This record gives sequence, C-alpha cells and structure tokens, in this order.
Amino acid sequence: MTLAEKILARASGKQEVKPGEIVMARVDVAMSHENADVVLRAFKEIGIPKVWNPDKIVLLFDHRIPAECEKTAETHKRIRKFVKEQGIKHFYDMYAGICHQVLPEKGHTIPGEILVGTDSHTTTHGAFGTFATGIGATEMAGVWATGETWFKVPSTIKIEVQGKFKPWVSAKDLILYIIGKLGADGADYKAVEFSGPAIKDMSIASRMVLSNLSMEMGAKVAFVEVDDKTLEYVKSRIQNTGDRIQEIVSDGKYEKVIEFDVSSLVSQIACPHSVDNVKPVYEVKGIKIDQALLGSCTNGRLEDLEVAAKILDGKRVVKSVRMLVIPASWEIYLEAMHRGYLEIFVRAGALVLNPGCGPCLGAHQGILAEGEVCVSTTNRNFQGRMGSSESFVYLASPATIAISAVKGEIIEP
Repeated sequence: MTLAEKILARASGKQEVKPGEIVMARVDVAMSHENADVVLRAFKEIGIPKVWNPDKIVLLFDHRIPAECEKTAETHKRIRKFVKEQGIKHFYDMYAGICHQVLPEKGHTIPGEILVGTDSHTTTHGAFGTFATGIGATEMAGVWATGETWFKVPSTIKIEVQGKFKPWVSAKDLILYIIGKLGADGADYKAVEFSGPAIKDMSIASRMVLSNLSMEMGAKVAFVEVDDKTLEYVKSRIQNTGDRIQEIVSDGKYEKVIEFDVSSLVSQIACPHSVDNVKPVYEVKGIKIDQALLGSCTNGRLEDLEVAAKILDGKRVVKSVRMLVIPASWEIYLEAMHRGYLEIFVRAGALVLNPGCGPCLGAHQGILAEGEVCVSTTNRNFQGRMGSSESFVYLASPATIAISAVKGEIIEP
C-alpha cells in the first residue's frame, strides 16, 4: 500500500484499504487555532460534557495575536475558559507561534499517525510522514466527541524530483513550479508523495514548504517519506516515543508518477490572483512593490530568515517599501536573534513582528490598501486575501522577497 493507505488501514483497524473506500479512522492529534471557538460551539450542541481525550487535543492562538479587536479578545477568552474546563494539556497561548511550526517543535507531529486540524494548510505535517489534513469545524466537534472521523481513501500521485538547485533557488520555487504545471486542481483529493534525490537532500524546513503548499493544488495529504533526517528531528522533540514512531515505507500502486528536475529551475513567482498563475520571476521583473512580507507557515523558518539576512546584510530596504519579517515561532525568533538575523533586518529598515499569521489572512499587522502591491512568502494570493480587493499579492521565495525589497521592484535574486 501507499503511505496514505497504510496509515488509514492502521487507524481503521483494517489489514488493507483501497482508493475510494470509506473508512472510520482513529485520530491521534486534533489541532485548532482561534477557530476552536466555532468548534466548541458545535461540540456543545452535541451534548457531551467532556472531550474524548484532552491529551490529544492541541489548541493555540496564531491568526490574530495579540488580539487586534474586542471580538477577537472575546474569542480568546472563551477558548481559554474551555481549555481550563476540559483540562486540555496542550494549549499554547500567545507565546508560541504558527500552528504548523509549533506542533512539530513541541513533538506533536509523529510519522504514521493521523493529525487533523481546522486549518487548510495542515498538510504541512506530511513532511514528517504524518497523515495530516484540514477538516471543518463541525467535523472537528465530532472528533472532540468520539476521537474518530471518516475519510475516503485517496489515490496517490508520486512526484519524483532529481537534480541540484541553482544558487538562490529553493523549495518554494520548486513547489510553485509544480503547482503552475499541475494547476490548482491537479491533485484534488489525492495523496502526494515527494521523493527522489533532490527531496532527500532537502532540510526538514524545505520539505515542510512542499507539503504546506501542496494543498494549493488540491492535495488531501502530502508526504515526504520518513528517513534519518525525519527520525532525528522527531526524536529530538518528543520524550518517551516508545513505539509511536512508525517507519512506514510506500510500496503500493500510484495513480501516476511525475518527474521533475531542478537543475535548470529558475526563481518562480505566483501572480495575482491565483496560486497556479506561476511564471519565472524574470518575466515580471520591474513591477513596483509597496510591501515585502517574509514569514508565514510556508516560509517563516530559520533557513528562510538566514537567506534573507544574507541578502539584506549591509543593504537598505528602499523607502517606498514596507518590509515585514514574521518568524514562524518564538523558538525561531530567539534563534534568529541569537544569530544576528533580526539585527540585520532592523538595520536594513525592516519591521520585525511577533510570530503569528497576521497579514497572510488579511487580519492585521500589514494589510494592503487599494492598488498596493505586495511580494510575499505566504501561501495564497487570492483577490482581497491581504486587505483591499483592489490590491495585488505575488508569492515568491525568501530570496526573491529580500532582493525585491532592496530594489523596490520585483527582481530575480
């Protein structure tokens, strides 16, 4: 079986499952952020006084921290109260970061397990060999009540990647290129498995970029096969792992196998207003920008900050551009501070903000006005996503964002 099939078979108590089959599967981790407020309302309607297992629910605040309005403050208050009432052990308040970075850091993302989250980019955790997918608030209420949910077993697309990246070209460029080729529905309700020498060479952080953005081509789950890098990371983050870590290997039948070679890949950019509207950066060079955003659950990790710091060191962001830097977690923030990256950003004229989602979803901390253009490392550029419906968001790599901030226009690194 493929990775998706093996994990769903284990979780549903079956010897074997096949694509298209409906299974009821046991959930290992159930994650929600501020939208836990919607989940808890649905949960209360079910009429069960206690969640099925308070140790398997992970809640945190990341989309609107600190609270940007009274409504959000009230939401936070209700969730804090629920956490206390239910005895939920794993609650990360303001001092944590973005859910898809925090859960692996805190040891909640385990190979072979099922992780569901009320966030569409929960696919990120597939970089660790976890069956990780986004579900709705009502579905999550059912999980809180029973510890189970249903899945249709997805068929699997294997993406084999060969070659070595050129300087300044990264995982973000690769996944944008793949989405551009396959389209926004190219992997609809499919499992995706990334493999090949180029993937094996990638850091854990880079693999997370691939799984994160796979959702933007419709993937239900997106895996990187478990290897020594995965095991080393996971074991360093969790105590007394015992038999929780399962070194599963895919040996099933794929719907199709697609091959890519990164040797000739150049920097890519997703143009407004669709993630699959992808072009080489050089084709849109010279477009003036108002804002440059480095961060998010896609590219707010240490290696992303390092690349940008190398480009910005000793340079200045042009006065016409607002550059925002948002590390994905406080752990990353502190390490970036220790390494001097944050000082480089500040001296270059960038604004370093607290970890969180902020402007990515158009909540606060840097939304756009009518006619403004942002080049961003985030994962969506839908119309009105980051503020005004008359603004424009381009998605690119940390290197592209950093050099564009210095030049005041989109340019290839």
